[in-house]
Amino acid sequence: MLEVKDARQVFFPGLPDEKVALDGLNLTLAEGDFATVIGSNGAGKSTLLNAIAGAQRLDSGRIVINGDDVTQMPVHRRANHVARVFQDPMKGTAASMTIAENMLLAEMRQSKARLRIGLTPARRDKYREELSYLGLGLEDRMDTPVSLLSGGQRQSLSLVMAVSDRPDVLLLDEHTAALDPRTADLVLDATLRAVTALKLTTLMVTHNMQHAIDFGNRIVMLDAGQVIRELSGDEKENTSVPKLIDYFSVKSDRMVLGG
Repeated sequence: MLEVKDARQVFFPGLPDEKVALDGLNLTLAEGDFATVIGSNGAGKSTLLNAIAGAQRLDSGRIVINGDDVTQMPVHRRANHVARVFQDPMKGTAASMTIAENMLLAEMRQSKARLRIGLTPARRDKYREELSYLGLGLEDRMDTPVSLLSGGQRQSLSLVMAVSDRPDVLLLDEHTAALDPRTADLVLDATLRAVTALKLTTLMVTHNMQHAIDFGNRIVMLDAGQVIRELSGDEKENTSVPKLIDYFSVKSDRMVLGG
């Protein structure tokens, strides 16, 4: 479903601040994979997601989604393939519009612009059903402006909007990092329900190593713009936070020693 091949991205090339963000990175996700991505600051996590989403053009390499080479495809055209939930709850929704209007925007994002009736009764019933799975009561507040929602409610709405048209790839960009622990757990539970029910191919960046262990079927470890290790199956099932830290420590030692 997703193939990132020999991805390379260098910021400020040739200058003292030159930064290699992606260094020949390779990653393949099968249909239905739910991979969590971990790594230190500067490991290349955000650059990887930006490249997949089309917000960042690669210097070299290829990105293929569901058989289509999207390497040169701009963000708006990748909406047919990719949906993304950002860390900032304010980014994924339009604050001055109602919950129902935001849901309509999400549904129409792949459609050609033309005059038509928007919020039909059938659509409102559909949105109400989709929101009810969150268990937050948003289905009873369809005409409420999004600006009046809490951060967790707004992030949950962003999630529902992202998965409403079943994207080929769902990108979760530390989407619970700005939330308090209780709200983060609620959003993560909603995420798991949505990904499982729709069998979505998902890439979730997180700084929380325990979340990386608890969620998904694969762990992808990034360092210095490369995938240094992947864990799945029994290896993922039997790992722990100390073991993950050890893997990064071994990699750092090898780099220092030139290994």
